[in-house]
Amino acid sequence: MRKYSWLFIAMMVFSLVAGCSRGNPIPVPTNYPVFVGIAEQVVDELASGNTSAVLAKFDTVMQQAVTEDQLSQLWLQLQVQYGTYQSRLASKTVVEAGYTSVIVTLHFKNGDSGFKVTFDADGKIGGLHLVPATSGPATPTPIAYVTPSYVDPNSFTETDVTVGAGEWALPGTLTIPKGNGPFPAVVLVHGSGPNDRDETIGPNKPFKDIAWELASRGIIILRYDKRTLVHAKLFTPDVLKNLTLQQETIDDALLAVQLLRNHPEVDKNQIYVLGHSLGAMAAPRIGQQDPGVAGLIILAGATRPLEDIIIEQYTYIFGLTGSLTDAEKAYLKTLETAAALVKSSSLTVDTPASELPLGASGAYWLDIRNYNPATTAATLDMRLLILQGGRDYQVTPDNLDGWQTALADKTNATIRLYPDLNHLFISGTGKSTPDEYSFPGHVAEEVILDIVKWVTNK
Repeated sequence: MRKYSWLFIAMMVFSLVAGCSRGNPIPVPTNYPVFVGIAEQVVDELASGNTSAVLAKFDTVMQQAVTEDQLSQLWLQLQVQYGTYQSRLASKTVVEAGYTSVIVTLHFKNGDSGFKVTFDADGKIGGLHLVPATSGPATPTPIAYVTPSYVDPNSFTETDVTVGAGEWALPGTLTIPKGNGPFPAVVLVHGSGPNDRDETIGPNKPFKDIAWELASRGIIILRYDKRTLVHAKLFTPDVLKNLTLQQETIDDALLAVQLLRNHPEVDKNQIYVLGHSLGAMAAPRIGQQDPGVAGLIILAGATRPLEDIIIEQYTYIFGLTGSLTDAEKAYLKTLETAAALVKSSSLTVDTPASELPLGASGAYWLDIRNYNPATTAATLDMRLLILQGGRDYQVTPDNLDGWQTALADKTNATIRLYPDLNHLFISGTGKSTPDEYSFPGHVAEEVILDIVKWVTNK
């Protein structure tokens, strides 16, 4: 089965699901057979391109939040991922927290997907979600996380903390070395989409690897769940319309830095921010807004326009299996049109998200359109460590050119390339693919040791 790029698929799926979220639970209806029929009809109408008929079945909130074009794109994206649509399989009714839903298993050429249709008490559709298929082979048991051999679990302790306060408060973990402080400290800032504090992808937990090894070597680590994961229900259509990188990532990272400053075991002059992927792209803005940060650690940080990188990612993934399908070609054309709109003077905060890459809002793209992480980093006085994997197809090594050019005159900037590492900084051989994220691995020890030496100046 083909898989989307991890860096951006999370953002896309979140936009589709969160845009269809509802508020309080509804009374549990009893007319399940009717709902099954409606859900199956929705699938048939999407497959035939009759999106207007689907839209007519939505409740008021859904009709305001979702367009016919978004429905068409959803169906196209499913076929890009799973191959040509074949048929409906079994349907299953579920009741969760007062909601009644029907999960229809869809059979495509290259695999199956569950299509979840959630109803209100009046039989109107209040949500659409993509979920694992409910038929077919049993889901394999997830591969358990194994502590890397380079970690000493007895050398640190962990405690639960809360980053921020109020409705956007986030649960986090503080990993503290045993011994006498104060210690240098690092905040970990995740990539795009609803990431957990470990930045879990399949059996891999790169942020846990980094946290445990750095703590084993005398550095405090703060990692936390992202607000798009913890507070998905708060991302109403109005909130999503105004969402920017500031709200998605930067605000919480700044609060995490402040939490460390208030901790008695932290050396307040030695607080660093480590950003990965989108977090790396955001890191210079974090440093710009908090000049008291001692330094930035950039892992797989893009320096080229995000809309261009998205097209390159999908082109790369689609090309892994040879010639492109008609659905893949159509999707790339859609992305190219959307990317052109991002670059145009026509882009406004009111530009429909359905016309923009990955369903992100006009406000989001305006926020980052003229932002260059490398040139912003060049204006900062703090130390900089730029790390890049040579097998990374998501943020490719040519992005280092932007860092090297912008930081050429910076004596406090260090840039390193690791030829054998992928986007997760896990070692491999040959062309990198999304499938390798499904196999367990660990962040290469040499990367973490380089971070330790840089932080401690040893």
